[in-house]
Amino acid sequence: MPETERIVMDQPEDTGELPGMLVEAYLEREAGVRALLDDLDRQALEGEDEAVRDRIRRFAEENQHVFFTVALSLTGSAQFFGDVESQLDVTAADRLRDLAETYPALEEPFAVVRNEQARDRRNPVTGLETTTTYHADEALPLIRYTVSSGNVDLYDGCESPEEILGVATQFVSTTTDALEAAMDDDFSVNTEELSNLIDRREELESELDQLRSQIDELRRRPVGDE
Repeated sequence: MPETERIVMDQPEDTGELPGMLVEAYLEREAGVRALLDDLDRQALEGEDEAVRDRIRRFAEENQHVFFTVALSLTGSAQFFGDVESQLDVTAADRLRDLAETYPALEEPFAVVRNEQARDRRNPVTGLETTTTYHADEALPLIRYTVSSGNVDLYDGCESPEEILGVATQFVSTTTDALEAAMDDDFSVNTEELSNLIDRREELESELDQLRSQIDELRRRPVGDE
């Protein structure tokens, strides 16, 4: 779906004049917005990622039209810039293109907050880093992990394989419940999501096959055997 079409669907008010109306709202406040972006850019470069995201959230709540203009400009959306040129002029589009060139460090936090605003999500998970260690006294492998949303680390944990699989089982079960509830209410699941679900299921089945083989090998090995 083109970016501008998605915004029309996500906004609660009548936004049939998008993107022209969005851009005009931005142009009326351009000097103040760029001053805010300068300050946000400084904070982002200094690693104040959570503070940057909170300020962007407040910005989005105070003026969604201006926020979405900035967010789309930072992504460098060719569709968006083309629509601006057709509804306004090339000069307006070039002023927006300059945002992406001037504030590349702000693309990620604006994209995350845009996802929150458009899809009613908070800190959408974008990354998971894992490492493995071993606790010799308990003869227990351990998995350390960090869940992140963009540049913001949400949670650090350290669990045993059994504990990790327990959480994974709950997530799979809840996913099934969510799909079942949607079907019971005659709601549909968009094609992209369904396609991704099929891919994830196949990946999960492959990983479970390897896990099954590994567990079978451990069961054949005497406890304490190195």
